[in-house]
Amino acid sequence: MKEILVLYYSHYGAVKQLAQLIAHGIEQVPGATARIRTVPRVSTVCEAVEPDVPDAGAPYVALKDLEECSGLALGSPTRFGNMAAPLKYFLDSTSSLWLRGALAGKPAAVFTSTSSMHGGQETTLISMMLPLVHHGMVIVGLPYTEPELISTASGGTPYGASHVAGATSDRAITDEEKKLCLALGKRLAETALKLAA
Repeated sequence: MKEILVLYYSHYGAVKQLAQLIAHGIEQVPGATARIRTVPRVSTVCEAVEPDVPDAGAPYVALKDLEECSGLALGSPTRFGNMAAPLKYFLDSTSSLWLRGALAGKPAAVFTSTSSMHGGQETTLISMMLPLVHHGMVIVGLPYTEPELISTASGGTPYGASHVAGATSDRAITDEEKKLCLALGKRLAETALKLAA
C-alpha cells in the first residue's frame, strides 16, 4: 500500500474540505491510501505555542510524514497570491530532507482556495510548486482531458485543484471543483504507483 500525504493549512475550512476530497480521490486507486496532516498557525507572539496535538481535525505534520510518503498533495488558502505563512513556515523547516534528497522523484500536486475568482489561485499554486521543485519532486497537474476544466465557472486550473469560497468564505464547493479534486487525487496516486514500480 502506497501512502500519499495530503498536507494542508485551512483557516476557514474550505481547504480542509478540498483536502478531504483529494484524499477520497487517492483512496479510489487500488494500492493507495491517504495520510491527512495539517500545520499549526504561526503566532505573532514569540512565546505562544500550539499544543503538540490539535484539539480537533488532522494531526500536525512531522518531517517523517514527508519522508515516509510516496507522494504529496499540498494545499493552502491564498494570501495575496501566495501560500499562507503557516504552510511556508513548515516548508522552510524541511532543509534536512532536501540535503538528503528524501523527496526527490516523488510526485506532488497542489490545491488552493481563494475569496474571489481572480484572487491569485494560479500564482498561489505555482508558488507552492517552487519548494517542491527544489526538493526534486515531480509535479502532477490536471490535464484538459478533465472536462470540468473547460466547463467550470468557479475553481479549477491545470496547475491544481481550486475553489472560489466567496468574500465571506461561505460558498459551497461546486460539482466541478469536487470532480477536479477527486481527479487530482486519483492522478497523484496513479502516478505514485507508477513511479514506485
